[in-house]
Amino acid sequence: MTLPNLAPIPELYVSYESAQKLKHEAGNLVSWDLTPRQICDLELLMNGGFNPLKGFLSEADYNGVVEEMRLADGTLWPMPITLDVSEDFAGKIEPGQDIALRDQEGVILAILSVTDKWVPNKANEAEKVFGADDLAHPAVNYLHNTAGKVYLGGPITGIQQPVHYDFKARRDTPNELRAYFRKLGWRRIVAFQTRNPLHRAHQELTFRAAKEAQANLLIHPVVGMTKPGDIDHFTRVRCYEAVLDQYPAATTTLSLLNLAMRMAGPREAVWHGIIRRNHGCTHMIVGRDHAGPGKNSAGQDFYDPYAAQELFGKHQAEIGVEMVDFKQMVYVQERAQYEPRDEVEEGATILDISGTELRRRLAEGLEIPEWFSFPDVVKELRRTRPPRAKQGFTVLFTGFSGSGKSTIANALMVKLMELGGRPVTLLDGDVVRKHLSSELGFSKEHRDINIRRIGYVASEITKNGGIAICAPIAPYMATRRAVREMIEAYGAFVEVHVATSIEACEARDRKGLYKLAREGKIKEFTGISDPYETPEKPELRIDTEGQDVDTCAHQVILKLESMGLIGAV
Repeated sequence: MTLPNLAPIPELYVSYESAQKLKHEAGNLVSWDLTPRQICDLELLMNGGFNPLKGFLSEADYNGVVEEMRLADGTLWPMPITLDVSEDFAGKIEPGQDIALRDQEGVILAILSVTDKWVPNKANEAEKVFGADDLAHPAVNYLHNTAGKVYLGGPITGIQQPVHYDFKARRDTPNELRAYFRKLGWRRIVAFQTRNPLHRAHQELTFRAAKEAQANLLIHPVVGMTKPGDIDHFTRVRCYEAVLDQYPAATTTLSLLNLAMRMAGPREAVWHGIIRRNHGCTHMIVGRDHAGPGKNSAGQDFYDPYAAQELFGKHQAEIGVEMVDFKQMVYVQERAQYEPRDEVEEGATILDISGTELRRRLAEGLEIPEWFSFPDVVKELRRTRPPRAKQGFTVLFTGFSGSGKSTIANALMVKLMELGGRPVTLLDGDVVRKHLSSELGFSKEHRDINIRRIGYVASEITKNGGIAICAPIAPYMATRRAVREMIEAYGAFVEVHVATSIEACEARDRKGLYKLAREGKIKEFTGISDPYETPEKPELRIDTEGQDVDTCAHQVILKLESMGLIGAV
């Protein structure tokens, strides 16, 4: 490995004077409000983190990346970096046009000179980039259910960085890190990529990696978008800062990376390597199941545990960063120390706590031993993730109109209020329509908007320690999943499928809605002229036929009790 070239790398920003002039001119351009993921991508395009890219991929570059992991000119690049937009917006744009790119507050960050506009084959992108067109993969779900249908490509003119109000002293551009390494005389730097808090196994892994590579250590956690359900970056950064004292200050530094991860396993590892090269690193730790998203729809791991190491090793010279590969670290009780799993002799007592087990212990308020983590880290995690009985949570009832959702939800609300301890809010479909969504109709798009509004309000209630009970029809799986992800960032989400048959719902229809739907007088009616996508794995399924309301509500109470969300009744 040659010594790093720590000279500045190209950025896409113009000078301050040019930026002020461009900002004024860009005020008259058609503008696109960037999504959170697009803001992450744009920042790393502009500051050189995605060098050699000069903007969002053209169609030719996109095709090369998807099929061969290479740009049209043959340069290694594994991840499509595209500006996805809605069909309506794309209809107003033609190649040769400039558009302003704004953040969510309306501030102009850059100008995109559009060279390409196309409708991608998303199923093919999912297969080639993520290994399967499987909605269990968070990035595939994003691709099909969140990303716009049309891609725009072209070079970027950077006007200003996205504004971050948090942890400013910890955020460094590639050139700022390169300058820091030059100043300290660091010539070999090993990067540790992480999206999780650091525990003692990680500390031992990074110590060993730095020693093996005879390098200084850059702890380089992702604080952009990670996997839904991950611990928020505010908590994680406080955990990193709590652990930093365990490292020698002269040989270790911490810097935050505003990257939107795709959880693409092997391809993601190569991508992370290129990004770390741009930040001045010579080495990178590639662990077991690097950037893996977990299980697929069949309950199998998406990627082989060592596939990322294999692909990285194959392209190591071209990436320009040397891989430091490490196996799983485990605690050996007899020696009271961490060692690589495959080096521990048979018969030794191995202690390990998985991520799932850690979450269970946090949820139930159980002990987390000092051999596993640092007391300061556990303290931070407990502040953010109190035991489940002290967390807010949401119960979402879903089912056909007339299935009994609202009636059970009302009974559940009363039972929870009787228990006391947390405020309870009922977000019934009809009530929400009146107060939150009175301007919406009943098209698929409007019903989606209505459910997402309910999800947003429920997530705020959950975040603040309350209980939200929601009883919309919520017919679409993708929307229910989006609501689940929104809420699980703050507490538990309990999906209850009220599985009353369509025939029973129609028979008890007091409002005559099904009759009107059958006559075609109500369009897009769930179960008649519009589909209901049955939940595959709800926390609870209830059939109200032959059961009274109190029994149904009590089933939910028992489920909440079994999940540790309420005390024994």
